[in-house]
Amino acid sequence: MNDTATKIIECIKIDCRQKLRIPVMLNALRVTCPKCNSKWIHFPYKIVNLTQGTPVWHDWRAKGIGASDAPAIMGENPWKSRERLLKEKLEGLNFEPNKAMRRGTALEPVARSRYEQLTGIKTHPVCLESLQFEWLKASIDGLTRDGCSVVEIKCGESVYMHVSSKRQVPGYYIGQLQHILAVTGLARIDFWCYLPDRPEVHLRVARDNYYIDRLIKTETKFWEELNRHRGRS
Repeated sequence: MNDTATKIIECIKIDCRQKLRIPVMLNALRVTCPKCNSKWIHFPYKIVNLTQGTPVWHDWRAKGIGASDAPAIMGENPWKSRERLLKEKLEGLNFEPNKAMRRGTALEPVARSRYEQLTGIKTHPVCLESLQFEWLKASIDGLTRDGCSVVEIKCGESVYMHVSSKRQVPGYYIGQLQHILAVTGLARIDFWCYLPDRPEVHLRVARDNYYIDRLIKTETKFWEELNRHRGRS
């Protein structure tokens, strides 16, 4: 990554529009306009207006690397290897969700509602794309309107049992969470586990800049390899 790269943005105040040069980086940046003294947070992504789970969404995901791809690319997914993920992407495979996945998807709105009730943080699902790396994408379970808080929701039995007993995120989800933090530029992410008629489990996971640096380098290599294979076909 080129940490010295910069880009031009404009002041958010309509009657100012002062141009500012800021560093290109994978984290949120607090900006103060030198002309009008307006203050805001500049986020390193753009919002893509898509509904998760639709054919158009699947096409968008295929043109990049999503958060759920990260554990396999980092060698942390016990059920899918990097080579298997590469094959799936080359062949354009979109698997039908199994029963557990369909249940988790069905429970997600209820889980998000409970998260909002118990934390007071209002969120909505959204698709994001990095401004620095067009291929770096994330389908977010819950992001606040001001972009300052993000949540990843899990409704599976096994992850609930792990988190409720050990009070830590399973290793096979670390890449997914840090990928989301890379895209959003935030300092932490809420990890919310929900099952009906059981106490919700809420963990807060901090941004790991060392891990994210390694993640981006590893995902960049994967993306370059994927495109090389596509170029041969």
